[in-house]
Amino acid sequence: MSRPIVRAALSSILAASIATSTVTPAFAQRAVGQRPDIATDEGGLWAQSDKAETEAKTKAELNRDPELTPYVRGVACKVAAEYCGEVRVYVLDRPYFNAAMAPNGYMEVWSGLLLRARSESELAFVLGHEVTHFAQGHSLASWRKTKSAANAGMVFMLVGGSIVGGLLYLGVLSSLFAFDRTQETEADALGLARAVKAGYDPSAAAAIWRSLGEETAASDFPKTRRSDTRASIFNTHPITPDRIAALDALAAGAATPSVGERARYRAQIRRFLPAWLTDDLRRRDYGQTLHLIDRLAADGEDLGVLEFYKGEAFRRRRQEGDLEKAKVAYAAAATRPDAPVAVWRELGDVEARLGLTTEARTAYETYLAKAGDADDRWLVEASLKKINGGAAS
Repeated sequence: MSRPIVRAALSSILAASIATSTVTPAFAQRAVGQRPDIATDEGGLWAQSDKAETEAKTKAELNRDPELTPYVRGVACKVAAEYCGEVRVYVLDRPYFNAAMAPNGYMEVWSGLLLRARSESELAFVLGHEVTHFAQGHSLASWRKTKSAANAGMVFMLVGGSIVGGLLYLGVLSSLFAFDRTQETEADALGLARAVKAGYDPSAAAAIWRSLGEETAASDFPKTRRSDTRASIFNTHPITPDRIAALDALAAGAATPSVGERARYRAQIRRFLPAWLTDDLRRRDYGQTLHLIDRLAADGEDLGVLEFYKGEAFRRRRQEGDLEKAKVAYAAAATRPDAPVAVWRELGDVEARLGLTTEARTAYETYLAKAGDADDRWLVEASLKKINGGAAS
């Protein structure tokens, strides 16, 4: 199926979805620039969104890079062209897959998502999915449903201000972004339609959902492997095989994202790879991190950085055979022009622990030659002196 045919089919699905929607007219696609009366329940929901946005601005994890946030906002505006003037994007350095758009137009995109997307098309689909929740009033529908539930009192206590600070912020977010299966299905279909209309590859939608499932299956923890894959830190966006199959069907016959597109996207996030991979390692699910690194490495770029962090994952996990695997990964990284200087220090430590004295000596000496006045220079010198039998090198 050619790309124009796919786009036409998705446009038809978009029109049919709106025409046959079971959502009441109040939740038809929202008007541009709409701001509800504060006296209404929707106005109250917007007020809580405003509070969450104010909280987001104060977060230490807020990424203040002058280029990254405008880039992400640019992608959001492509899939939400009519709402671009209302979109306010905050990139947070948090190692989990998460993006969300509040009813007032503020959007959070977490670094864990940016690290896992292999192309701008994959990012565009996720943002289009979240824009659909915003455009179709899903948060308001969920809010009204929650108010009528048995635990509404607890929710109102949380978002009404009795619990403040970080708990208020997370409580508001989790209550705003708890969508049901129908809403998730609609967000998938209409979000994909938005991405295709903006010129993105339809196959990217199923690709990123599928990769999350594969990452879940690669977890070190049996409980995680047995759990449903989620597309949100708030555990409210389950990704089922049916959802992936539906997206595959919509994009049947479409070309996969080009290498050029992936390279352009990687260029936007390259400088953040060390910090974001370090954060991901702090999750201590090394199986998932290793799967993520292999997915990133499949494009053949940044291999020095990626092999180094692969070594770090094996070194920290400490399962049987991991020390040898760490050595292999560090040694591979050391052959790459983009290898971090730290690779020779860690390679020396691993080789010393494996009893490979000659190799460890070479690695330590290489590190000292490359590291200049590094703060840990004295520590590496001490390690080198130890393997030399107490004599200075």
